[in-house]
Amino acid sequence: MSWTRYVAIGDSFTEGIGDAYPDGSPRGWADRAAEALAAREPGFTYANLAIRGKLLDQIVGEQLPAALALGPDLVSISGGGNDLLRPATKVEDLGARMDAAVAQVRATGADVVLFTGVDPADSAVIRRTRGRVAAFNGQLRDIAERHGAHLVDQWSMDILRDWRMWGVDRLHMSAAGHRRVALAMLESLALPEVENWREPALRPLPELSRGARLLFDLRWARGYLAPWVGRRLRGRSSGDQITAKRPTLAPWE
Repeated sequence: MSWTRYVAIGDSFTEGIGDAYPDGSPRGWADRAAEALAAREPGFTYANLAIRGKLLDQIVGEQLPAALALGPDLVSISGGGNDLLRPATKVEDLGARMDAAVAQVRATGADVVLFTGVDPADSAVIRRTRGRVAAFNGQLRDIAERHGAHLVDQWSMDILRDWRMWGVDRLHMSAAGHRRVALAMLESLALPEVENWREPALRPLPELSRGARLLFDLRWARGYLAPWVGRRLRGRSSGDQITAKRPTLAPWE
């Protein structure tokens, strides 16, 4: 199978926050995957409509129609992570929205790639969402099976529980993490001769003392968690005033 019109929609994960080009603009797993697909298929084009901070309703309500208008033959959809950080979010509602979105794309004949959430067990704060993330992941697996979509099961990617796969904010992946996810996506598409995302294996990180871990958590909360909470209280988003980095299909350069 080959694809020539790939459109990515989602939030900061798909936009590529945490993995920057030399000029500081976001790269990310979707750009990395597009580069690999372009090398395999002459005439390949790619658009990325993802914007940081977006909720699933915004992704499906705003980005999906724009994506379908481009006539893609491959669409990646990732969303729901920002929703799950909000305690009032109902997981079944997220599942229903995602199911309808995937059905809409598949009805056009395009292929779909979905992503489960990463296991947050090692995060001091975000691990409180672990049960809801697991529940949503179960729905995503059912949706992928029901509609014949490809699935990148990040929950089962133990390498993503290594903090070297994450940036200092612990919310966005590092370049190393984005690279692994890009390779896992290509693997989900069953492309031949794809580099193994499991390699190279990493040596375990040294164990921090209880005091050092507490200090690390406090600095993170002050530097990253508090500003995030502040934006929520003010009804603002990190994606305000941000536009899609690749709004139209264009050849990869």
